[in-house]
Amino acid sequence: MKKILLVDDNEHDRMLYKRYLGKQIGHERLEIVEASSGEEGIAQFRTVRPDCVLLDYNLLDTDGLALLLELKQLAPPDTLCVIMITGGGSEELAVRALNNGALDYLVKQRFDQELLCKTVLHAIEKNEWRQYVARYHGQLQTVNQQLRDSLEELTEARRQVQQTNAQLLTANQEIEARNQQLARTNRDLDNFVYAASHDLKQPINNLRGLFDELRRTATFDDPEESEVLRLVDASLDDLNTTVTDLSAVVQIDRAQGEQITEKVLLADLTADVLQTLRPQLQTADGTVHTHFEKLPELVAVRSNLRTILLNLLGNAIKYRHTDRAPEITIVSSLLHGQAVLEVRDNGLGIDLEKHGAELFHLFRRFHPEAGEGTGVGLFLVNRLVQAQGGRIEVESELNQGTTFRIFLPQ
Repeated sequence: MKKILLVDDNEHDRMLYKRYLGKQIGHERLEIVEASSGEEGIAQFRTVRPDCVLLDYNLLDTDGLALLLELKQLAPPDTLCVIMITGGGSEELAVRALNNGALDYLVKQRFDQELLCKTVLHAIEKNEWRQYVARYHGQLQTVNQQLRDSLEELTEARRQVQQTNAQLLTANQEIEARNQQLARTNRDLDNFVYAASHDLKQPINNLRGLFDELRRTATFDDPEESEVLRLVDASLDDLNTTVTDLSAVVQIDRAQGEQITEKVLLADLTADVLQTLRPQLQTADGTVHTHFEKLPELVAVRSNLRTILLNLLGNAIKYRHTDRAPEITIVSSLLHGQAVLEVRDNGLGIDLEKHGAELFHLFRRFHPEAGEGTGVGLFLVNRLVQAQGGRIEVESELNQGTTFRIFLPQ
């Protein structure tokens, strides 16, 4: 449930925005709260703590820029989500609003329902992403501090690894330099994601190589030193997984418009995916049934469809029930001119009443005890399906299993 605060002294405009937004955006249910003045907007903001504020620039008791500054004082740093709306199309005003903390800017009578919904959804996602980045940045600083402390201790204890310690110190300095760069690029989250997913990958690989070399050549008698190394090793794995998943998210957005659809034989594609998942499937003693008789092939971007199947089948194996072997069924059919690809499993299931609204959000995990992951898979699946003009339906029951039903235009 996302809360939207409308601050506008024009009742007709507020009614229009409420009608445009409706009761939900995509998979998001909405609760809309109204304020007809700046003073009332401040009071509602304190009470409701909305996920997004639609703020009219021209208010009777104040102006939007002044009210924006007041809202910034009430919200924690980098958590305020405001879209400025005005009756004039001044580019200077738009720049001032963005510089003062607004995430986006709309001009009255120049947007329709689709643009308003997309702008609100994008602003909320961008704000959530910004908050995740802040947490991730803090974790990264903690890891760096742990590395520095362990390097100092190991340097004093083991002379034979002095050269490796020097290389690690150099690598830490490189990471600190990149941390400074990331702090600057936080103002533009798209640039930050691009830097994180591309520029950070090689230094992390270098650091992993240096750490593995250190562990191979050094000996440790103190149990506390071994525990420090274990923590660093786990932190490096987490960091590498996060950057890899961020890279996948970036590629989804950057690749749109460059990919070509084609007729894809589902049997061949599924065989390819199952070959990739063969070790996990064998370990879990899982079984996969396919029924492609009604629709042997469908029109799609092959690489995207492969990613969709790989994530859904991988999740079905990962989140299997401990009391039974995983049994997965894949069925294809044609319904009202749309291809339907259904993936059913008998795993842990999902409480849709509790988690349904968050199902396709970034970094959401519903069974953390079942295995490692970052909660990116379903986000990618949903984005890939939407990019081709499709949609996803989900049916699930706890401890019984889940069905993902994907509809793609043909």
